[in-house]
Amino acid sequence: MLVPYIAVHGGAGFHSMKYEKEIKGALRRYDRSCTFSDAPSNQLPSVGWSRHNSPNASLSMVENAICVLEDVEHLNAGYGSNLTIEGSVECDASVMCAQGRHFGSAGAVSGIKNPIRLARCILDYSRIPNRFGRVAPLTLVSDGAYKFVTNAGGIETVLPEALVSPTAQALWEKWKAQLDAPQDVTNDIADEDDPETSLQNIQDTVGSVAFHPVAGMAAGVSRFWGLLMKYPGRVGEAAIFGAGCWATQVPSGFEGMACSISGTGEHIIRENLAAKLGSAMAPSKAADGKQVDTDPHEILSRVLHEFWESCRERGVENPAVGVLLLVSEDESFVRLWCGFTTASMAIGYASSESGKPKAFILRHPNYKARASDKPQISVTSLSLT
Repeated sequence: MLVPYIAVHGGAGFHSMKYEKEIKGALRRYDRSCTFSDAPSNQLPSVGWSRHNSPNASLSMVENAICVLEDVEHLNAGYGSNLTIEGSVECDASVMCAQGRHFGSAGAVSGIKNPIRLARCILDYSRIPNRFGRVAPLTLVSDGAYKFVTNAGGIETVLPEALVSPTAQALWEKWKAQLDAPQDVTNDIADEDDPETSLQNIQDTVGSVAFHPVAGMAAGVSRFWGLLMKYPGRVGEAAIFGAGCWATQVPSGFEGMACSISGTGEHIIRENLAAKLGSAMAPSKAADGKQVDTDPHEILSRVLHEFWESCRERGVENPAVGVLLLVSEDESFVRLWCGFTTASMAIGYASSESGKPKAFILRHPNYKARASDKPQISVTSLSLT
């Protein structure tokens, strides 16, 4: 019989060896002694396993795991996030559950300590029947999202500058000087062969996928701005339905999937990548009525290859994307997959019956910062038992 599983990621991009210990520590930070209930999301404990048969258990696992990652300086979410071109912090986040395909997201919001809490609150609000027949929003952005928070209460707000870390401020100042310099002046800030100083690699997202035997699959993603030096008001894939996360499951069965996406939001949105992967993983039958084999490794590799080729056709030199994929095939099998096209991707995972949570920074064995004619795709499968 299946037990609860959870996996998290610290984004696809570049993860410096200098902060590897801190990043792995954050990805392992689970309090396995706490329990979940049907309480509002803002009243739930930090991270842990549900000992209750709650229909919200997997959503709560995802929400609270992402909250931990949003508070880590060396991950691009919450405190320590990349800054906009104006030096400010804005957030995108979303969460989705397989049961009913309920979804909630927020985009381009400032002053929210944990944007995933806001996304969960929007999802919960969308479930409440409205006596006037008004359709509840899936997504709220900017001032409207912030007002929703203040009206709902229970979600921590902070001064926007409180989310700016010294490291993020210093990085912004270097790149702002580069952008403001005359075109005939070259500042020696970045080496395009060094992923640690490449502007295109200073990006990532945090996310989580979870499975609970009663609540099913759930997924979430959070990005407190994401790409460095982007324009204020920009909404990335973390807030878009079908782009940043997806969760689906066969009714009255265990077969399903959940994915959380990281990378360059504009490219991911164009491909509607999370929903595309969900459709590719859906059970199907051939003309003769036999079940079509849906091998996760083959499907993930193919979808990432198609993403790469589509981006290259539009002139994108090195398309950046990472996928954390959780798959359940029957009542006794759950497996985790990770695929990415960047220098590295940070992941962690655990189950309610396993030992200590595990964390890895997966590094692309042959990654090149310069443009490559061949897809730079790395796909790894991990056993959760």
